[in-house]
Amino acid sequence: MASADLKDELDCSICLSTYTDPVMLRCGHNFCRLCIDQALDTQDGSGVYSCPECREMFYTRPALMRNIALRKIMENIMFTPPTEIKNRIFCTHCVDSPVFAVRSCLHCDVSLCNKHLRAHSKSPEHVLSDPSTSVERKKCPVHKKILEYYCTEDAACICVYCSAGEHRGHRVESLDEASETKKKKLKNILQKLTTKREETEERVRNLEERWRKAQEKAAGEAERVTALCRDIRRRVDDLEKKVLSEISRQEKEESLSLSVLIHQLEIKKDELSRKMRHIEELCSMTDPLTVLQEPDNRDLCDPEEKGGDEDTGGHDKQLHDGDDLDVAEISDTLHTLCEVITGIKSGIYVEGPADILLDVNTAANYIHISDDLKTATWSEKKQNRPKTAERFQEYQVMSRRGFTSGQHHWDVESRRSGRWMVGMCYPSIGRSGGQSYIGDNNKSWSLRRCKNLYTVIHDSKEVRLPDNISSDKVRIYLDCEAGQLSFYELCDPIKHLHTFTATFTEPLHVALCVGDPLSGFLQVGYWLKICN
Repeated sequence: MASADLKDELDCSICLSTYTDPVMLRCGHNFCRLCIDQALDTQDGSGVYSCPECREMFYTRPALMRNIALRKIMENIMFTPPTEIKNRIFCTHCVDSPVFAVRSCLHCDVSLCNKHLRAHSKSPEHVLSDPSTSVERKKCPVHKKILEYYCTEDAACICVYCSAGEHRGHRVESLDEASETKKKKLKNILQKLTTKREETEERVRNLEERWRKAQEKAAGEAERVTALCRDIRRRVDDLEKKVLSEISRQEKEESLSLSVLIHQLEIKKDELSRKMRHIEELCSMTDPLTVLQEPDNRDLCDPEEKGGDEDTGGHDKQLHDGDDLDVAEISDTLHTLCEVITGIKSGIYVEGPADILLDVNTAANYIHISDDLKTATWSEKKQNRPKTAERFQEYQVMSRRGFTSGQHHWDVESRRSGRWMVGMCYPSIGRSGGQSYIGDNNKSWSLRRCKNLYTVIHDSKEVRLPDNISSDKVRIYLDCEAGQLSFYELCDPIKHLHTFTATFTEPLHVALCVGDPLSGFLQVGYWLKICN
């Protein structure tokens, strides 16, 4: 009963069946990996996730942690044969009061309890075995005799008549011997499978831990970006309010000054009109005595002699005395915002590149290596380097540093024309011959440019890439734990070209090949440069 109750606890609450690859959410509830993945997929569009069991909310897609302990419990209960099965076989002779059988006689086809076993015949033909309800399967289907031997040539269980008949001359073993031999083989296989499963589980745990850290990092970066964008919006809003307020203030000051000036000029215009009418009246008089007797007061003087418009000059000056907008401050603020935005764009998603230096000791004799150990150039002049086991004999060079763990990336710049290869290789790669080129063996991976065509190569297997690659820079990205080596075109936005997936068994070194000697196409000045 307790076992049945425990089995009920091993049912997924989504599919209501026994767990398949059980995983756990942060809230502690367990589900089949496929079930919870599908449940979370349906919640992707809402921007918020919830546990199907307790409805706890998650604002980023929750990591699924494999529940190793639950998986082992499930395997022990679901795959261990129950001991009760043996006790369900009853003694054939105990009819009135059923008693559990302890042995079965294959010769008599009966099951016996301890009491009847003592009275049973002990002659050799009466072969006893563990209690069983299917005695027939232990007898030869042809001769109806007990299967006592195993023919190793035909891989068949046989009786004594079979061994003397159709299996005559074959290698025959007793069932116990054959069974022990097979058990040894099975134990060896079991040990290998156990080791492989443990290695797989360890890798799964490592990947799940990296996944969890990646999600935590992404959540932290998302929060940082949100805070930065919120600050940028606040600063832009403040700047907008300040500029609009200053514009409004200056507009009001200008309007007030112009209104006063217009009013004064209207008064002056009326005064000038009055004087003009008086002068016109004098000019229209026919009596010279009246004209000459009109006093020459100052109001009738020439306006230029009086001083002109000096009484309005101050008002005109006031129109230009207002404070201008602080253009320098606004420009400085905008530049600061641009720097912040540029920092977000360049610094959030991409870690710093790994420092790569080329190893001159591996450089072929027609490859010139720059003083900073960053650039490889094909040269007609032989470099006269000594021939060693680690030196490439053909147009290639390898980096000093190798990588066995972590995530790394670096950029390689090339001439837009020419033939070249960039990639990574094991230090055990061959150093001479046609198969020493990166990509042409199982110890290297490369991106190759030849006749304006781009291909990626591993173990001499080529995959052609699209023809619209126009940038002269490519990025190599290595994730050792995930077993991934990727190539990207450095354009805006950055474009993924190809990803190799493999289990890396040696340190990986950057490898460059300048030119394509196999096609006879070499040109002085071809170069590849590792960018900082």
